[in-house]
Amino acid sequence: MKYSINPHIREVGFPPISEVWDWVNAGRHPQDRPLIDLCQAVPSYPPAPELVAHLKGLLDDPALYRYSADEGLPEVRQGLCAYYRQRYAAEMTADHLCLTIGASQAFWLAVVTLCRPGDEVVVAVPYYFDHVMALDMLGIRSVFVPFDEERGGVPDVRALASRINSRTRALLLVTPSNPTGTVSPPEVLAEIFQLAKKNDVALILDETYGEFIPGGVRPHDLFTDPDWDDHFIHLTSFGKTFALTGLRAGVLAASPDFLHQALKAQDTMAVCAPRITQHAILYGVRHLSDWVAANRERMQRRHELFVEQFRGPGNPFRLVTGGSFFAWVRHPFPGHTGRQVSRLLLEEAGVLTLGGEVFGPGLASYLRIALGNLGEEGISEAVRRFREFSV
Repeated sequence: MKYSINPHIREVGFPPISEVWDWVNAGRHPQDRPLIDLCQAVPSYPPAPELVAHLKGLLDDPALYRYSADEGLPEVRQGLCAYYRQRYAAEMTADHLCLTIGASQAFWLAVVTLCRPGDEVVVAVPYYFDHVMALDMLGIRSVFVPFDEERGGVPDVRALASRINSRTRALLLVTPSNPTGTVSPPEVLAEIFQLAKKNDVALILDETYGEFIPGGVRPHDLFTDPDWDDHFIHLTSFGKTFALTGLRAGVLAASPDFLHQALKAQDTMAVCAPRITQHAILYGVRHLSDWVAANRERMQRRHELFVEQFRGPGNPFRLVTGGSFFAWVRHPFPGHTGRQVSRLLLEEAGVLTLGGEVFGPGLASYLRIALGNLGEEGISEAVRRFREFSV
């Protein structure tokens, strides 16, 4: 008799980006032109040369290859406290921070510490698919707040409030949004934070793309509340910020008591984030603010150029909303799902995208376009392929 597989795992869909690359590896794309990857949101540029040189200088240190404390090196967490104070005017100490293997692991730590099977998390749609995949695997119910196209994806506080009940443990938001790129305004986030406090639930906020808000403005003032850690759990990643996606550079910020309990899961899951990644984060927050600002401007310029050309006459696809790393578009083929259109775009036009339905129910009319891999020189060709595509 074969061993059994957890039915929660079986019921979860395959990772969407892996599915698209399976199509590529099966040869389902034109062989006479280069692929245009608008599927995965990774920076097209390498890390800063001075960061690479710094990491090379650490390679001979035997300590680099040893465990750190589960929550991360003290000097790195102290450096991150300074970063949070500068970025958010945050009231925090190193005990509020845990280094993780990407923001995805930070999310796992947060929800396994916060929730039991059967609990509920209110999720703003479109959501980041990895979040809901994790909740499904853990037997935690996602309660969805539908996407409102007229609001451009900005969460509706009243809609969130209407989903809260006695089983609710958290409200889950991503800003800037993955997949839409929409930035939730500070005043909306403040209202949602007050909603979480009123109902004694957590606000889980993922700001993986937070350094790409135009102008580098402060995203919100939630950390200035002296009791922020009673109801606020913050996730971020420096993988996009410092072009370190392969080093998995995540951070979880929460109350010291919450993190003390979360470290039980951290120790069994990963023990600690790799030391080299921790050192990369520390160097980055101390020395690379100008480099980050230049790349923020680069991504904004890239997005604006894409939008200008995409919205020109003759394009059957319609841009709904967007942000530095993303464009959220409505496809013009009502008889097809987003996944079907995405596959046909690959097979006929050599363009990789993701169908909208992988980001939540009711989204089969949309596609996510990720602009991280698309240099300015490739924008015209990418838009041309959308214009010429038909089913």
